[in-house]
Parts: sequence; structure tokens; C-alpha cells
Amino acid sequence: MGAVSLQQLPEPDRTEIAFAGRSNVGKSSLINALTRQNNLARASGEPGRTRELNFFNVDDTDLRIVDLPGYGYAKAPKDVVEKWTRLTRNFLRGRVNLKRVYLLIDSRHGLKTVDEKIMDVFDEAAVSYQIVLTKTDKIKPPAVKRITEETLQAIMKRPAAFPRVVATTSAKGDGIDVLRAEIAALLPEF
Repeated sequence: MGAVSLQQLPEPDRTEIAFAGRSNVGKSSLINALTRQNNLARASGEPGRTRELNFFNVDDTDLRIVDLPGYGYAKAPKDVVEKWTRLTRNFLRGRVNLKRVYLLIDSRHGLKTVDEKIMDVFDEAAVSYQIVLTKTDKIKPPAVKRITEETLQAIMKRPAAFPRVVATTSAKGDGIDVLRAEIAALLPEF
């Protein structure tokens, strides 16, 4: 399944999870690593590449992955950024099968003001979200531990935040099985 506009949203017939994050945080790479499909989500070195909602039905499961447009890309025109934001807000509104949004944060940079703004949107929409640190292979293990603890402390008082942080690296596969287990726990029992 590919990109769609808001008018073409698929029916909520599957359990949905979504991935959000700043442009160039590694959403496509993480989706590919999770699904073990190298070219499912198109990874690009060009920030702001995901401009629509991308839906991926996971074979042999009741799971649908939604790749949300990246945010925080300063070079995009303001009206385009506003369109992406509206699209994301409208998607979040009343999506009963959306079980969790995974908010990706680059471990090298930690939470930024723009991330806190999107967390405000999730909190206001009462959408459960969980922080996933990406690119942990780019920093030393003590720094991964520190940023994980700092991030957990930062989300403790947020009403819709799931109180666990997962540290991952798509390049080396660290944390991918942990994240798969978190996702599997959201799926209905057979």
C-alpha cells in the first residue's frame, strides 16, 4: 500500500501503529528493519521526503504501519509544513484502531522543542505514544544510557506518553527485537 491523501484513508480494519519524527530521523530505515524488508519504506538522504501518510499492511498479521510526514524541516515552505501538520492532526482524530504512535528521536540530539510540540499534539489528542531513540550506533553506550534516562524523565508527566523508551539502531539491528515485542503486545490475541 502506498501514500494516500486524507480523503483516501483506509478503513480502520486492522490494528494500526504509526511512526512520527523529525525529518531525517530514520523512520524509513526503522520501518524497513522492523519488517525485514529493505525497500518497503523509501529511505532518503533528503530531509522532508515523506509528505503524505504512507500505509503498509504487514503480511500475515492484522497490523498496519503508518508512516507520518516528517516535521521540523525548516527548508520546506511554511504552507507545506502547515499542510503536513493538518494531515497528521486529522489522521489522529478518531482513529480507533490506532494503538500507538512511535515518536522517533535521534539519540545524538535528544528531545528538541519541535518534538515537545508534537508530544503536546499527541497529549491533546489522547493518542498513546512511545519514544524510540534512533541511530544509537552513532554514540557511545554510556551516552545511550544517559539519553535514554533523560528522555524517560522528560516524558514522565505527559499524560499520553507510554513510560518506556526503546533505544535502536537500524544499521546494526540493536533494539529492533525489543521494539518488535512492544508492537506485538499491542496486537489482539488469536
